[in-house]
Amino acid sequence: MGGPGCRDSVSRLPSRRKFVLAVTIYTHMKYLQSFSLFESGTSGTLTQKQEAFLNQYTKGTWSLNPATGLVDVQGSFDCSNRQLKSLYGIKFGMVTGNFTCHHTQLTSLVGSPQKVGGDFGCDQNLLTSLAGAPQTVGGDFRCAFNQLTSLMGSPQKVEGYFWCSYNKLTTLEGAPQTVTGTFNCGYNQLTTLEGAPRTVGRSFDCSDNQLTSLAGAPKTVEGSFYCESNQLTTLEGAPQTVGGDFDCRNNQLSSLEGAPLTVEGRFDCSVFVLKPGEWNPTGWLEVLRTGSPEARKLILTLPYFQPDWWNSELSKDPARTIQLLAPWWSQMSDELKRGIRIPPGYEDRFELRAGFSELGLF
Repeated sequence: MGGPGCRDSVSRLPSRRKFVLAVTIYTHMKYLQSFSLFESGTSGTLTQKQEAFLNQYTKGTWSLNPATGLVDVQGSFDCSNRQLKSLYGIKFGMVTGNFTCHHTQLTSLVGSPQKVGGDFGCDQNLLTSLAGAPQTVGGDFRCAFNQLTSLMGSPQKVEGYFWCSYNKLTTLEGAPQTVTGTFNCGYNQLTTLEGAPRTVGRSFDCSDNQLTSLAGAPKTVEGSFYCESNQLTTLEGAPQTVGGDFDCRNNQLSSLEGAPLTVEGRFDCSVFVLKPGEWNPTGWLEVLRTGSPEARKLILTLPYFQPDWWNSELSKDPARTIQLLAPWWSQMSDELKRGIRIPPGYEDRFELRAGFSELGLF
């Protein structure tokens, strides 16, 4: 076919017949190419077993894109709690709803959807890597209870919660940088929070790790911040604004340096607890008045109670700041006292209030 004789015969045909012949050959070749793709069983077809798998676990409808070989799901797909170990070689494209494959003994996410409109759950498997995970997730991303040592392969933005707790993580490199919901990396082997999300819309939980520093934590957490049961000696690196509770119990704190400026909820560091609305000078003074010796010693390490902080507050509102300062003046170290400068004109008032405080009159 297509030898010299054939070419000579075609060249002698009128132009109109040449055009018709070319269109006919192109149409047949296109059909043959599609048929060859279909027959190959690679990117254009699915086996009966794969089709049965999709039919069984799809809640909605699925379709195969013969050009890409990807399966799109209009709805959700849930193959959880099955001894599957794999996705039968299927490669998913877009899933408009949820994609759930937890507790299936998966060792790889290869073939997982590229985009998920709802939640993506692959928790309770045997995963050591998130390679192949979707890069766009419209809801929660759950990969807890696996054997992950890294979050490389994670989507960089998650519109819901991100749970990677109960793994073997030693680093948060590769973690999403924006999480609209809660970020939970508790019960791992983390020694640093470097790589953690920059923005967290709700709570941040890094409890039960091996952290010696909070460096790398987001600066603002809209919900609660949990860092209990680590190896912290200070709170350096902690977020400076926390919209909920701040829990740093069960550490080895010798200083509250780095503590948040604002905590809207409860503050718990084991040796003392302040209720919502008490993380302020009034609450701190109450710890000094009624707390244990250990609690009083710890509260005095707050950086806001260093000379520079007091001097700044005195320059802004001398009368109010003197009221806060006087009651615990007698408990301050001489070094701290020497660094605090009472504004001119307020010395007598301060000495009077400090003297009454020492006598226990207020």
